[in-house]
Formats: sequence, structure tokens, C-alpha cells
Amino acid sequence: MLKQLLLTGMLCIPAAVWAFIKPVRVVAPELSGISCINDTLCTDDVSRYQEAAKLYDEALHFVDLSVGLIENKPRVIFCNSDACFQSFGLGKRSGATIGIFGIVISPRAWKPYYVRHEMIHHLQNEKLGMIKAWSAPKWFMEGMAYSLSEDPRPKLADPFEQYRSQFEDWYKLVGKEQLWIEAHGL
Repeated sequence: MLKQLLLTGMLCIPAAVWAFIKPVRVVAPELSGISCINDTLCTDDVSRYQEAAKLYDEALHFVDLSVGLIENKPRVIFCNSDACFQSFGLGKRSGATIGIFGIVISPRAWKPYYVRHEMIHHLQNEKLGMIKAWSAPKWFMEGMAYSLSEDPRPKLADPFEQYRSQFEDWYKLVGKEQLWIEAHGL
């Protein structure tokens, strides 16, 4: 009887995680009706595949050259519909990076700087480790993503503008060569 209960519990856990912890869906978006063109690019609107591929390639190239080399290309899910984005339970964000597992881009974030921003978060997770990235100061994590993605908005909403400014002051002191070494010490 105890073995049956344990087995039933073990079989139900993945379904419960899938149902209640929606960001985990990034690991298998096909199960939510999203088309994956390859291992790194998915969308709910295949007619926009070329646009998504261009945004992906530009962001990857940009981050590799200006921030740091991404070792494992992230899976990026480009949502053309709000229903797609909300299926990941991400609220009103423009995009979200789920550790090293993947990135979800909302319908309003199909712009180069948004995709670069999320790829920088992916790189932070790679370089620092997910636990360190999760516990790192917000000014570093968000400020770096806003600043180094070359977000063109002259003023961000608070506290993000303050984070960007604080990161830029810190970055001037440490420089690109020492960025990740110093980041580990935060």
C-alpha cells in the first residue's frame, strides 16, 4: 500500500509542477501548443519565424561580443499572443529568463534591446550560477541588463533607472575585463 502511494505521488508530482509552476513550461513548450523550429527557437506564430530568428541571432551575436560569450545557446520562446505569454504565468513583464532553461518574450518585446536584455540575464545565470544570480543585488542584475543591452529609453521607471545608473557607475570602475570576476564578489 505504501509503495502504491509513493508511486502515485511520484507520478503526480510532474503534472502538479506543470500545472502550478508555469515558468517550468519553458523546458517543453511544445506541450502547450507552441512550435519549436529548432532547439533554440520557438513561437506561437510560425509566420513570424524569420523575424524571431533575426532577433535571436542579432541578440546572441551582440551579447557574445559586448558582454561575454554565451556557452549554451538559450531556448527563446517568442510569443506573438498574450495568451502564449500568460501560459507561462509571467504577469505583465516584457520578457523573462527562467534560469538557464529558457527565455520567454512577450508580444510587446519583439525588439532587439528586449531580446538582448533577456540574453544578458541568461549569461548572468551561466557565469554566476543560478543561485548566485538569484541572490545577486538587483542593481547589478537589472542594471547590467538595461545598460549593456543598450536599451534606448532615456528614462526607465523606478527603480530600474536607478539600477541602470548604479550599474554604470560600478562598471566604469571595474571595466569589461574584470566584470565577471568582480561580479562574483557582490
